[in-house]
Amino acid sequence: MGENTAAGKNDYILECQGLSKSFGGTKALQNVELHIRRGEVHALVGENGAGKSTLMKTIIGLYKADSGTMSFEGKPYNVSGPAEAIRKGITMIHQELNPEPHLTVAENIFLHNEDVKGFFLNKKETNRKAREILKEFNFDISSTRLVDDLTLAQAQMIEIIKAVSVNAKMVIMDEPTSSLDNEETEQLFKTIRSLKERGVSVVYISHRMEEIFDICDTVSVFRDGQFIDCKSISEVTPQSLISMMVGREIQNVFSKTDCEIGETVLKVEGLTGKGFQDISFEVHQGEILGFTGLAGAGRSETMRAIFGLDSFVSGKIYMEGKEISNKNPRQAINHGIAMVNEDRRQYGLCLYRSVNENISLPNLWVKQKGLFLNKKREVVENRQIAEMLTVKAASLDEEAIALSGGNQQKVVIAKWLMSNPKVLILDEPTRGVDVGAKSEIHALMCEFAKKGLAVIMISSELPEVMAMSDRLIVYHEGRITGEFRKDEIRSGDVTQEVVLSKEFGDK
Repeated sequence: MGENTAAGKNDYILECQGLSKSFGGTKALQNVELHIRRGEVHALVGENGAGKSTLMKTIIGLYKADSGTMSFEGKPYNVSGPAEAIRKGITMIHQELNPEPHLTVAENIFLHNEDVKGFFLNKKETNRKAREILKEFNFDISSTRLVDDLTLAQAQMIEIIKAVSVNAKMVIMDEPTSSLDNEETEQLFKTIRSLKERGVSVVYISHRMEEIFDICDTVSVFRDGQFIDCKSISEVTPQSLISMMVGREIQNVFSKTDCEIGETVLKVEGLTGKGFQDISFEVHQGEILGFTGLAGAGRSETMRAIFGLDSFVSGKIYMEGKEISNKNPRQAINHGIAMVNEDRRQYGLCLYRSVNENISLPNLWVKQKGLFLNKKREVVENRQIAEMLTVKAASLDEEAIALSGGNQQKVVIAKWLMSNPKVLILDEPTRGVDVGAKSEIHALMCEFAKKGLAVIMISSELPEVMAMSDRLIVYHEGRITGEFRKDEIRSGDVTQEVVLSKEFGDK
């Protein structure tokens, strides 16, 4: 089992032995084991559907194991739900954030742990405590601000602060940096190191290899619902981990295929709006144009304005040389623009609708037969595009919520491809998906470019966006601060450090 066999058993704060869990005929966990030491950062890795989240939800009491045993601090451990798990010292930050949007930052931090004065919430004391915690985390935000007004990255930081403020003995973090920029990620790592010093154990679930090797001490690998191995980080390499995760070698995670670049499709001149100023760029047929920058730099805001989700105050947008005005997404779609949002679960999918319905949703008018939906045509066309994108689902009738993150993303991409776009905007297209699905999505992007689509890719993951872009545009505080060609990046003249300096505003 790797390095855990060599250590004294008394070091373990959590032990899981022989855990199994099935949903219908699907075996989500098969005789799984997990051993977490006190004060260590323990990575859990594996493709989507490998069983990581199911195991964690079993530990916090959202699921009950069919068989197996757990112990925490040397005592038998069974809980009826997350509230009881928190009381015993285990808390979890979920990848799908669940803050209360209409409560303030302070109220969210102390939710279910309120300071009351008689029958009423002691708001003055709650805000005072919240300010102290926010200051401790160097998070410059008002404690009285509504969470609904925060960015996704800010909401994620509030969830992290909330989780570690209850004096937990073990904190489970599921993709905690998926919405954080480099600076916020480093602040999170400082928090994790502080937790280690206090003897708190951290279970760290992530698909980002550089983070695992930066912050984690130990790694457990899962595949197809089974425990594969546990190793010290010093014993493994990124490539060996990937091989264990997928059961095969992926030679190049960033599989960029160069395509012939054609005429200009989309051109933006002097676009200014909320969060961005004087933005000008163009993207061509067969080109993958990358955008990067710190969270809140204005990348997504620019694309939302182009897609008609938000308004802009000045500037012009051209499609194939003709000026257009997208006052709403329907107009953008009619002009040949499609956009995959960064938050697929909130904005990209109807989670409790079928795969078939999700793919059809933006394109129902195309599939009409008179006043009615042409169901036969709908099923045939949706099956064809699902097969083309290798969407793994039991059937097109399966609900989207039952799919892995990578397959959910493919469904979102499928529904927009059905609109036959000329420009495809992909905002964080591989966020929260495993290395296998990530490689597949990169290959699909290249296929789209090969067929003449102009692809715009927004990514906070520098190795990814630098490898996949024909050109890379860098944002800082709403403005473009740099633009690099793929030959400059491949030659080594433009490094990650150079791009980062532009993200921080260097001229």
